[in-house]
Amino acid sequence: MEARAVARYVRVSPLKVRQVLALIRGRDVDEALQILRAVHKSAARPLEKVVRSAAANAENNHQMNRGRLYIARAFVDEGPMLKRWRPGFRGRPDPIRKRTSHITVVVAERE
Repeated sequence: MEARAVARYVRVSPLKVRQVLALIRGRDVDEALQILRAVHKSAARPLEKVVRSAAANAENNHQMNRGRLYIARAFVDEGPMLKRWRPGFRGRPDPIRKRTSHITVVVAERE
């Protein structure tokens, strides 16, 4: 049995989130939360919230044991891009792409 949590439209680039996701994939939930508290990256805070939410969903909705939970799958998809413009060479517009992410974390119970 698995429980999942999704955070959508997070204003952090998916590339930056993937760097932090690689640190916690496959680890126990409590260990992953400790790692996320120690990492000084902009993606760590929203990722910590999603892991906490997935663990709470597992406990409350599926009656899983919190001590045996681990991160079975974790991935990030690209969300919509906010497109802005700034003056470039000779006044021409240069694009600014403000990227968003959809973060998904799936936790399961160890056998």
